[in-house]
Amino acid sequence: MLGAQTVWPLWADAASVTFDDGTAAPDVAIVTAVNQPAVLGFHPLVPNGRAMLVIGGGGYTALMAGREGVQVARWLTGLGYHAFVLLHRFPNAANGVAAPLDDAREAMRLIRAHGLASAGLGVVGLSSGGHLAACLAAAYPDDWTPPVSRHPDQATRPDVLVIGYAPVSTNAAGRTIVADKPPLPPVEKQAMYDRLQPDAQLLPSPPPAFIVYAGNDPVVPIENARRLYAAWQATGGAADLHIFADAPHGFALDTRGQPVALWPMLCAAWLRQTGFLD
Repeated sequence: MLGAQTVWPLWADAASVTFDDGTAAPDVAIVTAVNQPAVLGFHPLVPNGRAMLVIGGGGYTALMAGREGVQVARWLTGLGYHAFVLLHRFPNAANGVAAPLDDAREAMRLIRAHGLASAGLGVVGLSSGGHLAACLAAAYPDDWTPPVSRHPDQATRPDVLVIGYAPVSTNAAGRTIVADKPPLPPVEKQAMYDRLQPDAQLLPSPPPAFIVYAGNDPVVPIENARRLYAAWQATGGAADLHIFADAPHGFALDTRGQPVALWPMLCAAWLRQTGFLD
């Protein structure tokens, strides 16, 4: 699937996803439905002993599995990481509110259980995937009952986080910065944003984070970046914050010819500085 070397279902015996265009190249594939979630594994030629879970965006109603998944995974394998693209379920009437977070947590356990992250496991999340990535460093809601894991002895906390243009909490009721912003459909998606506000629920001593945003993002207000960085400082974590004044939402890795195109190089330098890249 999408050129991956491995496909690991999270809860069932087989993955089940629907693509917007079944003939599209893996680099631009878009997932429109996930019935049975999975992680797609991409393996480096020279492993560095570490792995990265990649979570693309799509507003929790689709997944940019190509631009923000496969392309990112290939960049990471070039750095020596085992990279795993998460195809998670969406919050809706069929899956409930907690499905995306439960899938992300199980993906972390699964990767660790396979022994491909002996030197550490990080997460790269872009757009809504960045929101979900940040939730892995935040408290799991006390009023939610997590599903029974196949690997309950494995940790779900990332060792490093890379978060790009994520709607961290400005979609939450009472915390929007757009006047009279209506609830986001479906109702389960809005309920998830209301309940999962990682900047306000971040656990103490979070993992090192690389945070990158566009200052003029018309979709995700820059206030999200400020909230996230402030949360990292308040909880005793270390974070690099990079704000590019002029860049489109969803800049990912293929916005060439603009200053924002340098962010992967900056991120790689930061990973070396943190000791997560040799």
